[in-house]
Amino acid sequence: MVDQTTPDEHAVVPFLRAGPPPDRTRWEGWQQWRKIRGTFVPAPRLTLAEYQSLSPRRRALHDLHRTATHVNMRLQETPMSARVANLMRGRLQNNAVKFMPGTRDGLMINGGGFQGKTETACDAAASFEDVWREVHHQLLPGPTPGTRDVFVPVAYCRLPVRATPKGLCKAILNVYGNPHPGTLDDLVRAVRDGIRDHHTIALLIDDITRLRLHREDDQDTLDLIRELMDLNVTLILIGVDIPGSGLLRGAYVDQRTGQWVFPDHGRGGRHSTAAATQTGRRFDMVDLDPFDYSTPSGITAFLDHLAGIEDQLRLLRSFEGMLTSGEMPEYLFGRTRGVVGLLRRLIEDGCTEAILTGEERLTPELLAKATIHLGNLDDLDPRAGEVPDIPQPAAPPAKPKSRRGRGRNTVLDDRGNRPAAGD
Repeated sequence: MVDQTTPDEHAVVPFLRAGPPPDRTRWEGWQQWRKIRGTFVPAPRLTLAEYQSLSPRRRALHDLHRTATHVNMRLQETPMSARVANLMRGRLQNNAVKFMPGTRDGLMINGGGFQGKTETACDAAASFEDVWREVHHQLLPGPTPGTRDVFVPVAYCRLPVRATPKGLCKAILNVYGNPHPGTLDDLVRAVRDGIRDHHTIALLIDDITRLRLHREDDQDTLDLIRELMDLNVTLILIGVDIPGSGLLRGAYVDQRTGQWVFPDHGRGGRHSTAAATQTGRRFDMVDLDPFDYSTPSGITAFLDHLAGIEDQLRLLRSFEGMLTSGEMPEYLFGRTRGVVGLLRRLIEDGCTEAILTGEERLTPELLAKATIHLGNLDDLDPRAGEVPDIPQPAAPPAKPKSRRGRGRNTVLDDRGNRPAAGD
């Protein structure tokens, strides 16, 4: 990385990316994201005096680098996300080394909008793929000349807003870049062939609660999702408020294992296969909750998270305890209700305001001026709970009014009146 304090006025800018961000719903984009995740180099820490000694151009570049640092903060593990990631990695590993045919137990990741479900699941899947690719390389070293690498161990897709069996099949085929046949039968066959031919062992389907189940298409889509488990692939379903969405209708909890069991009701859809006559398909469901500020352990976890964020900030007047001391923790929790995504956006917007105004530190007064922007919401479905409610900032404390009288300032009450004598 270029030293920001050097006099080189023509140094390259190492922190900007070329081209659009990776599209994880395509196998090429997933591989690009998997390889570059965690490689961002944050801006160096400069004192105010070191910053002021820079030339105007270097100062502008450093500000840009600081901005990039604040909007690309690393993914921090929380007790809630660790529970999800550990269960997911264990499930992927167990299913990947099973040699017997049959369905593989799936996993449902449940939580509210902007609570980090997608990033936690994708990071866990990418970590598993890092290991699995090393194993695959030992088994099949080197590509075959004249062919492309068709090994796609992890496939990630999102359920279309208006889900249909055809729409889901097309979303899965898009991962591999495979063509779309015209009929549903051929689409389902192409999906089965694609999962098998690309050696996919983990299929992540995001936004699963877009299924309303009051339409026959929704139920057919859910049946198709369950039947994909017959392909020796681990299904990871990600959604908002899965218990309240209706997706568990007809399912029951196995008291011995604690798993949700989806019996086969013999609907006889066109995509049904002989393997679909098994007694049921099993899923574990794990919740990714927001931070809890009502218990000592919850408060400690939230403060640890704030300390991790504080360590990543590059404000020139920041100080130890800027986010973890005084009234700041309570203020941040009140603004975000402990939702990781909302907290991240508030800090990003606050840092932008701190740099633009020259405040160069975060305070409740500065953050009260910042509105939490959720970015582009065109690809989110508010009806499925994917857009959370944003708590309104508390009004800043009113300053006491004063007016000059008889040579001194007189403090007035909230109605603008003088207090009574003796008050």
